[in-house]
Formats: sequence, C-alpha cells, structure tokens
Amino acid sequence: MWRYVLKRVALAAVTMVIILSLTFILMKLLPFQRPVGNEKTMLAYYLSQTQKGYVADFRAPKNDYGELLWQYVDTSNKKHFFYQTPVMQQYFAWLKGIFTEWDWGTSTYISPNVSAISIIGERLPTTISINILSVIVSVPLGIALGIWAALKKNKPTDHIISTSVMIFISIPSFVLITILMWIFCYNLQWLPTQWPSPLAPSSQKALGFILPVVCLSFGSICGYARFVRAELCEVMSSEYLLLARTKGLTRRQAILRHALRNAMVPIVPSILAEFISILGGSMILENLYGIPGIGRLFVTAMGQNDYNVLFVDMAVFTSIGLLAGIVLDLSYGFIDPRIRMGAKK
Repeated sequence: MWRYVLKRVALAAVTMVIILSLTFILMKLLPFQRPVGNEKTMLAYYLSQTQKGYVADFRAPKNDYGELLWQYVDTSNKKHFFYQTPVMQQYFAWLKGIFTEWDWGTSTYISPNVSAISIIGERLPTTISINILSVIVSVPLGIALGIWAALKKNKPTDHIISTSVMIFISIPSFVLITILMWIFCYNLQWLPTQWPSPLAPSSQKALGFILPVVCLSFGSICGYARFVRAELCEVMSSEYLLLARTKGLTRRQAILRHALRNAMVPIVPSILAEFISILGGSMILENLYGIPGIGRLFVTAMGQNDYNVLFVDMAVFTSIGLLAGIVLDLSYGFIDPRIRMGAKK
C-alpha cells in the first residue's frame, strides 16, 4: 500500500511540473503589444519604477531584461518597456527561484511588488470556505433525495424528483446566480447585491455566503441524487438483498444494513471528485458576485498579464486537483475491504 502511495505522489509531482511548465511557456509566448509611434512592437512585459527599484514579472538578473526600447511618463509613475528576454531563459530563472529560494516572484499589476504567494494566501480562505460549505450542504441533501427517490421507485415522488433533477442539473451555476440575484437581491432586497466588504457587520457577511453556496450546491445535489438513486435501485434488485429478506429481515432492516451500505461504496469517493468540479465552477461565480477569491484572481491575473500571480494560482488549483485524485484512489481501499492497492495475491 505504501509503495502505491509513494508511486502516486511521485506521479502527481511530475504531472504538476509538466502542467506548470506548459502554462509558463505558453503564457510567455503570447504577444503583448504596445504602440510605439506609428508602429506596433511586440513586448513581453513592462517594468514599473518604484522606491524599491523595478518591478519585473520574473526573477532574471537585471542585465538580462534587454535593451530599453521605449518609455513614457504619465501622472502616476514612469513605465519602461523592454525587449523580451528569451522564454526559456525566463523559464529556467523561474525554476531556479522556486527550487532554491521558494520564490514565486512578485505581482506586477494586482499588488505591485508584493509576493504572489502572499496575495494567494489572502484570498484562498474565502474560496475554500465557500466550497466546503457547498459540500456540507449538497452531500446530505443529495443523498437524502436519492434515497427517497429509490424507495419510491416508479411512483409520483420518484418522477417529481427525477424530473426536477434533470431540469436543475442542466442550468449552469452562473445562470442560476444571475436569476437568484435578480429575485433576492434586486427585487426582494433580502440579500446583498455583491460580496460584503471586510468592514461589513457579521450578519451581512453571513448573508453574503448564501447565494454562492446555494448556486454551487444545486448542481451537486442533483448529481448526488441521480447517482444515489441509480446505485440504490440496482442494489435493491440484487439477489443477496432478496436472500436477506427471505431470512426474516424487514424491508427497512435490509435497506439499512445491506442495500444502503453497499450503495455508498461508489458514492463516497465521488464526493471528492464533485469538490474539484465545484472549485472550478466557483471561478465564474466569484467574478459575477465580486467574491475576493482565487478564482476571480485567476481571471484578473490572466487579463492583466500578471504572470507570477497567475502561475501561483494555477499551482494551487493543480495541487488541489492532484491531491484529491490521490485521496480518491486511496478511499476505495478504506471504504471497501475487498480493494487493497498493491496487495499480494
């Protein structure tokens, strides 16, 4: 088992390096254009002059920034545009900074000259708290609806639940939050129209969680309900459950002791997979509702070419996904004793 775990961790580390390397190289190859007179010259980045010197988007030596191409003065600061240093030279300087000093660089737009890791650290708790609350809400409700539909199979209750699930699972979360904002924020004015500021009262902050949590939970509730119903219906029609009934167990005892327990084997690991999909879906909701999380930060960093913040954000999303995949594989062995990774035959 330990051998399998170490193998999966090593594979996840290699996968993460490949993903981040491709992200770095492809993002750096994108053209970044600014007009120079009547011409347009491709530029990789700009350096802003501050009290601490120049703010760059990678940690190459200062003499590697290239020849000064163009500069202008505005009312706020002096910005300098440079020729692009070769991408691979930037890439190896970036890797060296990470592996030798754990230096992921500083922000060039969102918070100039501030460490990219500290910017992510400030916004990560908000995203994680919203997603964890969504899981806490969606798991019991989805499983309960699935069990209820399975126990009422082919009855009006089952048809109502199944139809509702098919309708709501087809509605994207960003469409749902738009509808809910229009009803509860603008018409009824029960909830805040945007994410409350840090200085808002605690009650207002609590109300701010309602819309994003509900919107992220809807799809998961429908997914769990459909999956639980399908698994439980299959288990309830199996031969060993019929044998349990013939031995004298009541329908309730047979469902609780055998059917429900066996149906949960494939359902519990799916919770981790659903958490990853929720984490990705929250990126759009954070932009619509003004939530200061890493999903909104990712979109802002990409739009403003704040590369270092973008790379750290990508590293966080990638590491969470890979870690969840490892835990997902290991959970099968703990839930079902018949499954043991790496066990001898």
